[in-house]
Amino acid sequence: MPTKPFYPPPCLWRKVLLHTVLGLTFLVSGVGSVQARPTASVPPEFTDTLLASVGSPTALAFTPDGRLLITTQTGRLRIYNGSLLSTPALDFTTQWPTNRLCSNSERGLLGVTVDLNFGSNNFIYLYYTYNKFNNGCPTNSATSPVNRVARFILPASNTILTTTETVLLDNIPSLNGNHNGGDLHFGADGLLYISVGESGTGGSLARVKTNLAGKILRIESDGNIPPGNPFIGDANSWRCGNPAGGSGTGSCREIYAFGLRNPFRFSFQPGTNQFYINDVGQGTWEEIDNGQSGADYGWNCYEGTHTYPPGSCSAPNRVDPIYEYNHDDGCFAITGSVFVPTGVWPAPYSGAYLFGDYGCDTIFRLIPPGGSYSSTPFATNLGSLTTMVFGPYNSTQALYYANYNSQIRRISYITNNTAPTAVISANPNHGAVPLLVTLNATGSADADAGDTLTFDWNFGDGAVLTGTTSITTTHSYTASVPTVYTATLTVRDNHNATSSPATVQIYAGDTAPPVPTIISPTVSTKFAVGQVITLTGSATDSQDGPLPGSSLSWRALLHHIDQSNPGNAHTHPYLAPTLGYTTTLTGPAPEDQGAIALSYLELQLTATDLLGLSATITQTLQPNRVNVSFATNPLNLTLVLNNTFIPTPQTSVSWEGYGLNVFAPGQLDSGGQWRFFASWSDSGAIAHTILTPSSAMTYTATFQPGFGFILPALYK
Repeated sequence: MPTKPFYPPPCLWRKVLLHTVLGLTFLVSGVGSVQARPTASVPPEFTDTLLASVGSPTALAFTPDGRLLITTQTGRLRIYNGSLLSTPALDFTTQWPTNRLCSNSERGLLGVTVDLNFGSNNFIYLYYTYNKFNNGCPTNSATSPVNRVARFILPASNTILTTTETVLLDNIPSLNGNHNGGDLHFGADGLLYISVGESGTGGSLARVKTNLAGKILRIESDGNIPPGNPFIGDANSWRCGNPAGGSGTGSCREIYAFGLRNPFRFSFQPGTNQFYINDVGQGTWEEIDNGQSGADYGWNCYEGTHTYPPGSCSAPNRVDPIYEYNHDDGCFAITGSVFVPTGVWPAPYSGAYLFGDYGCDTIFRLIPPGGSYSSTPFATNLGSLTTMVFGPYNSTQALYYANYNSQIRRISYITNNTAPTAVISANPNHGAVPLLVTLNATGSADADAGDTLTFDWNFGDGAVLTGTTSITTTHSYTASVPTVYTATLTVRDNHNATSSPATVQIYAGDTAPPVPTIISPTVSTKFAVGQVITLTGSATDSQDGPLPGSSLSWRALLHHIDQSNPGNAHTHPYLAPTLGYTTTLTGPAPEDQGAIALSYLELQLTATDLLGLSATITQTLQPNRVNVSFATNPLNLTLVLNNTFIPTPQTSVSWEGYGLNVFAPGQLDSGGQWRFFASWSDSGAIAHTILTPSSAMTYTATFQPGFGFILPALYK
C-alpha cells in the first residue's frame, strides 16, 4: 500500500486509557462505533456520504448493472448493491484449501476491473499476491511470492467459484513486500493495462526491460500479447509472465512503459486511450505521468524531474511527468485518480482529472496548463484515500472512493435539496447498569445552506426520542444480564429529507474491556532483516475470564521515518489482521538508507470479549542497528555504498541482515597516483553485497597502483 500516517479503522479506537507502561499503549474500542476524525470537507455544491465500512479497501470497480466491487488487502471481494452484501463474492482466506494469498507488508488483493463485454461473459479481473511456494510469504527470497492477474466469472448470484479462475499473467516480482502497484483498466482499444511497482528494490529493476517490475503492462483480455506492444520486436523478447512458465533473456513482451517506482493507480479518460499514471515518489516528489507506449519515466535515475540520487544516474530518453509536487505541505503519497466524465459535473469539473493523496487525506483537481499544470484542492479530510471511481447515482453519476480507514464513501453533486448526513458517538459506551450514556450527533450536517436539522434517536432498547433539535441526548440503559444495544440516529432537514441511519453500540453491563498481553517478543527484542519472528499473546476479561485465540487479532505496521525529513513520518501496513494466540512475521528491510536510523515496527494486539467490546495494546519492535565501518588501504580513498559515493573512513548504521551494496572504483589518490582495486577484507569481489552482521564490523578495501577498472559511468 502507499505510505501515510496510520488512521485506524472506524471500529478500532474509541478512547485512549491514560497510561503507558513499558512502551505498551492501551486502546479501548467498541465494535461498530464511529472513529472520531475530521468531517470530510467538500465544496458547498457537493455532499459526502458514508456508504459502508469495509476493512482495508484497496480498489473499486462498477459492473454495468450497477454493482460496486470492492477489493480488500486481506483477500475479500465485497459487493455493494444499495447496501453491503454480508457474504464476500470471493474470499481468498477461506475458499482455497491452502493459503493462496499473501497480505503481509503491502501485498494482498490489490486491483479489480470489469470486462468491456461483461453483459455477455460476466468476466472480472483481479490483481493479487500469490503465495506461489506456500511458505509464509517471505521477503527478498528466491521463494518470495509473486503478483498475478487472473480472470474470474461473477454471476448474478454474487458468488464466484474458484474453479472459474483463469490466470492471465504470472510471476510479477513481489520481492520486498512493498511497491506492488496493482491497478487494472481496459483502454478504448479493448486491451488490459496493468500497473506494477518496482518490488521494493530501490528501482534496480524499474528500467530493466527483462523483468515486469516498475512497469505499465499491456495484454489482451485472454492474456495474449498485443502485436503493437513496443518491445515485442526486441532481440530474444519473450512472454515473461506466461502462466505456463518458460524462460528467456530478452525484453518482456508485456511491457508498455517502464521506469516507474510504484504506479499505485492510473486512470483512462473515458472512451479514449489517454491515461495518466500516478507514481508514488521516494523522499521528495510525487508525479503524474502521461501514459505513452515505450516511455521511460526515469526511476531510479529520476524522482519526478529531479536526479536521484543527485548526479548519480542518467536517463537521456526519459519522459518527464506532466505534473509533480513535493512533500513540503504534508502530502506525500499520490494514490487514487479518475477523470470526471464529461457533462456529469459542471465546469470547471467536467472532464477534469482528480487525484488523491493518501498522506494528507485530500483529492486535488489538476488544472490544465496555461504554461504548466497546477492543482487545487477539491475535497479534504477524506481519510487515507486509496482509490476512486465514478459510478451510477440516481439518474446521473457520482464519485465513489475508499479510504484505508475502512470506509466506502460517495461524493455527489447537489442539483436540488440533498439529504443530510448523520454521525453518532456515545460516551461511555460500556459500564455497569444502570448505564447513563450521552449520545452525540456532532458531525451531522446538511450541505444545503440555510437548512435546519432535527434528530430522531432510537436507543435500541425499545425507547425512542424523535423531533429534537438538540445535538446531544442522554439515556439510561438497564439489563438483567450484560447486553449489547444498537443506538441509531436519523437526521431530517426542514424539507423532510432524511439521512441514512448512523449507529453505535452500547455494552450495558460490560464493566470493562478485555486486557490483552503481548508475551513475545518482549519490548527489548531486536529483529534482523529476514528473521522469522513469532508473536504470542493472551487476553483476559473481568467477566469472561481467559479469552480464546479466536478473540485475538494481530496487526503490524512498518513506521517509515526518513532521517533527513522526519516530519513526513508515515506507515506501511506490514501484517494484515490475523487471528490467534500466535502468528509469525518476517523482519522487514528498511526502505532505503535514509530510513535506517529511525524506522521501526509497531505490533498491535486486539482482544474482543464475548459481547464485542475490544481493547488494543501496541508495542514497538526495533531493528538490531549495527555500526558498519568502511576504510581503505591506503587511507582516505572513496567507496560506493548503496549507489552513493562515500569518503573513508566512515561508519554507517545498518540493520542486521540488510544487504549493503559496496563498490571500490579506481581513482586518483591525494598524491595524484592512480589506485585500483586489489581486495576486500571480507574476500568479496570489487562490487558485492555485504549482509550486515549482528555486531559492529569494519570492511577495508585495499588498492594498488597501476591499471584497473576506472569508474567512468557506473550508474549511467
